[in-house]
Amino acid sequence: MQNIRILTAGDSSLLVEFGKEISPDINRKIAATVQLMREQHIEGVVDVIPAFCSLLVNYDPRVVRYDKMKKRLESLVRMDIKVGAEKRKIFQIPVVYGGEYGPDLATIAQHAGLSEAEVIDIHSSRDYLIYMLGFLPGFCYLGGLDERIHTPRLSNPRLKIRAGSVGIGGSQTGIYPLDSPGGWQLMGMTPVKTYDPEREVPILVEAGNYIRFVPVDEAEYRRIQGLVDSGDYQCVVHEEV
Repeated sequence: MQNIRILTAGDSSLLVEFGKEISPDINRKIAATVQLMREQHIEGVVDVIPAFCSLLVNYDPRVVRYDKMKKRLESLVRMDIKVGAEKRKIFQIPVVYGGEYGPDLATIAQHAGLSEAEVIDIHSSRDYLIYMLGFLPGFCYLGGLDERIHTPRLSNPRLKIRAGSVGIGGSQTGIYPLDSPGGWQLMGMTPVKTYDPEREVPILVEAGNYIRFVPVDEAEYRRIQGLVDSGDYQCVVHEEV
């Protein structure tokens, strides 16, 4: 792989830069590198954190020296990592759109010059690549929002957005995993918790996975919410090439 740089990022981290642009190809290379590192169980590595174009590798300097870790990473990124045939892991996220659940859906539709039904169809018609997690635990930075429904953020952000809210901010869409302030235009709500500190694995998804939004009515939303609250809900996951 060309144009990869390994930079020092503090006294116990190295940053592997795979490029300067946000693209599915670079994301696949990052995901493949993460998988390879996990398989090799590299001594001293504490955590790996993928981002849009880079991978942060945190290591324990008491276990492995900086120069040895850098050489190991240099050797690893020179390997011919296969990135083309992996299965896509797609998490199906039910969403009730509009009304009290999506108070800005009409604004999004008006900005796009479309009906609310057309906005919903467009938003739920594709799978969104999770480039990275950040901002809040379980908050997904998704790629692939149709340009027709790009919508500016609110001029005055809300002080509190409910966990599970699905919105659009500029060219991005996503799910708020916790109650928090925010400036995105809210179009719907999901009962699925992308972050739950009570779960064995608190964060539902990881970078390199995909999210597919599935419209549901209010009755189905409440049915799923009940299963989530009782701990009996299992998110539907597809694997596709």
